[in-house]
Amino acid sequence: MIDVVLPVLNEAAAIPRVVRTLPSGYRAIVVDNGSTDASAAVAREVGATVVTEPRRGFGSACYAGLRAATADVVCFMDCDGSLDGADLPSVVGPVAAGAADLVLGARIPSRGASPIHARIGNRVLADQIRRRTGLHLRDLGPMRAARREPLLDLGITDRRFGWPLEMVVLAHRAGWTITETDVPYLPRVGKSKVTGTVRGTARTVRDMAAVLR
Repeated sequence: MIDVVLPVLNEAAAIPRVVRTLPSGYRAIVVDNGSTDASAAVAREVGATVVTEPRRGFGSACYAGLRAATADVVCFMDCDGSLDGADLPSVVGPVAAGAADLVLGARIPSRGASPIHARIGNRVLADQIRRRTGLHLRDLGPMRAARREPLLDLGITDRRFGWPLEMVVLAHRAGWTITETDVPYLPRVGKSKVTGTVRGTARTVRDMAAVLR
């Protein structure tokens, strides 16, 4: 069994499709991070394990999901329909085989999936990571996989949008083998609350830049 942590904030419209794309043997752990729609109820209806995390923040939701996971290998994936669960095995494979400690899904956007400000923000962060750590990453993709116990042992403290970057930075410091594999990136379902807006992208870049400092 592979656990898949799916942070959720008002994603009721996307949850059924996302959960149904997960391959056999992959368990959906939907972390409801204060939704005001029917996200939790919808997730239960499609067979997901639901965790409630009232402390707002992307990192808070990811951490709650990680704590709730029981599988040896844990994945993280956005639950807005922009990623396909069918691509998870290509991300999990190197971790399960012992060839990598952390695998990131480098997003390959389809038409209309990634606004220009989001792409620029991602490039800026990738460049800062390269200069400060020596890691040559193309993307800080939200689809990723690693082993649960080592992840917990990293001691990630960020509970906002800096969580994905802090994971990479701490893993690098711990001597982990970090690799990337391409995954398709599709237009999300509904309105984006983060990188779909200039304000949301700026907030994400700010939180991640604080981690690098």
